[in-house]
Amino acid sequence: MVMNKLHLQKAIAACKAGGVIAYPAEAVFGLGCIPTNEHSVHRILKLKRRSIRKGLILIAGEITQLEEFVDFSKVKNLKAVFHAWPGPVTWLIPARRMTPIWLTGEHSTLAVRVSSYDLIKSLCSELGPIVSTSANPHNALPARSSQRVRAYFPRGIDYVIPAKIANNENPSEIRDAQTGNILRSS
Repeated sequence: MVMNKLHLQKAIAACKAGGVIAYPAEAVFGLGCIPTNEHSVHRILKLKRRSIRKGLILIAGEITQLEEFVDFSKVKNLKAVFHAWPGPVTWLIPARRMTPIWLTGEHSTLAVRVSSYDLIKSLCSELGPIVSTSANPHNALPARSSQRVRAYFPRGIDYVIPAKIANNENPSEIRDAQTGNILRSS
């Protein structure tokens, strides 16, 4: 992936300062922040007009980055989960007891994904896992360009990475790791 390293560094600095960023993911732009920063997560929920009860997705560059938030030992078919990663499959994994409610919402699981997209892997190598929710207000189509992100959110985002999505047609598939059921198909 060819991208100006300066853009990546600005996004990383914004997150470390407690900011909210918009970044290209596999199929759409995402809004992200450091998941343990409650204030930043609430900013994202407010921007999207999304209920905290719904929960959010964390995206990582490596499986080990998610171990603080989810308990892989409680997954019956861990082989299927690890076989799908890195890639565009989000799994609902039992959350650790200490995982913040602003991430899980009203659920006992947390939606997590390990991306194969180099830009996300670079962000996560510096930040650890980040929040990943589509960059759009509630009931609007997800943004597929940095221009659409800026149109949706003229204020409230600290940095928008001006790069392209990875060109997948659809947002990631979401599966329940306990049952294997598909909750959202790609």
